[in-house]
Amino acid sequence: MGNKGDNADGVDARIAAIAARQHGVVATRQLEVAGLGRGSISKRARRKKLHRVHQGVYAVGHAGLSWRGRWMAAVLACGEGAVLSHLSAAALWGLLRPEDGPIDVSLPSQSGRRCRSGIRIHRCASLASEAHLSPSGEQTRLAPLVTVRHGVPVTSVPRTVDDLRRTAPPRLARRATRQAELAGHALAPRMPRRRTRSDLEDDFLAFLRRHRLPSPEVNVKVGRYEVDFLWRKERLVVETDFYGTHRGSAAFEDDHQRDMELRRRGLTVHRYTGAQLTSYPAEIAGELGEILS
Repeated sequence: MGNKGDNADGVDARIAAIAARQHGVVATRQLEVAGLGRGSISKRARRKKLHRVHQGVYAVGHAGLSWRGRWMAAVLACGEGAVLSHLSAAALWGLLRPEDGPIDVSLPSQSGRRCRSGIRIHRCASLASEAHLSPSGEQTRLAPLVTVRHGVPVTSVPRTVDDLRRTAPPRLARRATRQAELAGHALAPRMPRRRTRSDLEDDFLAFLRRHRLPSPEVNVKVGRYEVDFLWRKERLVVETDFYGTHRGSAAFEDDHQRDMELRRRGLTVHRYTGAQLTSYPAEIAGELGEILS
């Protein structure tokens, strides 16, 4: 009896040690390495000594988990090479506030399960061989794209921000970028996607439809200029520019000369960049709505 008790105490100590460095959670594979068989795991779950968080992942002792515990559980549930990423990684790094909803986890493999309850899985081949989670839960190999923060395998700050720039709402991507820069992280510059005139027209017309604004004439000749969008009755011209102020001083002067002539013809001229349409849609829709109503 003494030997059996000693053995149980040793198993409990090993499980406690793993849970302590993983914010209170352990994976089934880690429980097995610690000395528990499948039957013993099920028995402990029935006795509420283990609380199932995800398939193959348990909270030890109680079900109440911190954010870090929830993030760690999601990473463990996704297996070897999994890392916290996207919005969840930004929250772990302190770039954004944690929010309820699916936890973002990136995997280097293109195969395997596509979804898990409560987890949003991203497939990223560039993470292949970047990280490896040992059976004890420790990170054994690190690379520039991934690291460990507070014991949780996670994408690096530059990679996290890059992921957000491609997938998150613009306001969140901007906020995370700003916080990362304030914290002194070196980020890759965001290269604007080159737009065509057709892209500009399609984007702006879609914007008008979303906000239920009247459709304009497109590419209309007014005097010696062709304007992007014209509401003839309301005498309103909208010009769109996805290159911001980086087209050079000559283009800047040309635009002002063009606007002066249009105003002399009794037209109101508004200019919007693509970034403004994305970042301030309500304000622009309100401004145009006042004129077109």
